[in-house]
Amino acid sequence: MLKVLPIQSKLRQEELCKQCNIRYNPDLLAYAASVDEELVGICQFKLTDKGGEVHDIALVCDRPEPQDPKARQASDFEALFVMGRGTLNFIDLCGVHFAAYVGQAPDEPLLRAIGFQKKENGAWEINLEGFFTEHCHNHDH
Repeated sequence: MLKVLPIQSKLRQEELCKQCNIRYNPDLLAYAASVDEELVGICQFKLTDKGGEVHDIALVCDRPEPQDPKARQASDFEALFVMGRGTLNFIDLCGVHFAAYVGQAPDEPLLRAIGFQKKENGAWEINLEGFFTEHCHNHDH
């Protein structure tokens, strides 16, 4: 079963960042995604006066080779997608209706699937106004 839960402890957040080979930042909030109790990835983010900032959406490194690599790849993508959408939903529910991905190594297919749009200047942004409430919203992916 896929679970996306907030990380309640900064010590745990730091441990998970190490497992995902990303820089731990104690000033960021974080979610962890797991499938069948196995950690899949982490998302670090924060709320600012300019909007939400997603700093990392990262997979765990050094996991054992799966018996079915394609199934795991699809499962991992789904877990990161749900975690990314959950992060944006939290940001939106906090009354912040704009978010940007500010990480160092964007996974473009994942960011597009989540709903981010790449701007001409290379920035990845999303307008969350109505994104989670309108059934037929016109968001380009």
